[in-house]
Amino acid sequence: MAIYKKVRTPCIGVCSTGIGDNVCRGCKRFAHEVIDWNAYSEDQRRIIADRRDGYLANAVRSQLEIIDQQVLLSQLRHQQIRFNEDQNPYCWVFELLRAGASQIRDLNEYGLARTAASQGVSLVEVRQRIDEDFYALSVAYYQRFVAPGVRIA
Repeated sequence: MAIYKKVRTPCIGVCSTGIGDNVCRGCKRFAHEVIDWNAYSEDQRRIIADRRDGYLANAVRSQLEIIDQQVLLSQLRHQQIRFNEDQNPYCWVFELLRAGASQIRDLNEYGLARTAASQGVSLVEVRQRIDEDFYALSVAYYQRFVAPGVRIA
């Protein structure tokens, strides 16, 4: 049996569910997940965390590729960037970009490379694209599978 760390709230303090969004623009959880978070079991929280991690990893992977995971890990630790080592390494990349996209000059020093989609684009713009794609994936899932009144054929 695998032993998991306690799932911490993904809240980043930028909640938009209070202004009517069904999906939070900050943490990308659904409004009911934000409201009910403290009542959820660890298993329920893990399901939410795994969904979010999958969407974020896909969004990052579309823009950047991990060439050397050990170099990335070493740099994250050296730069003292907060990240969750239990997450998909592509989620670590997003934490790196959040912490200092404007300061990174050579992605190779971080074990990363650009995909064709991010060629010629600043890393600040790459970070923004990733965040927008992460949100879009969350909204699409919500609209397709969670929204009230939606019939799944």
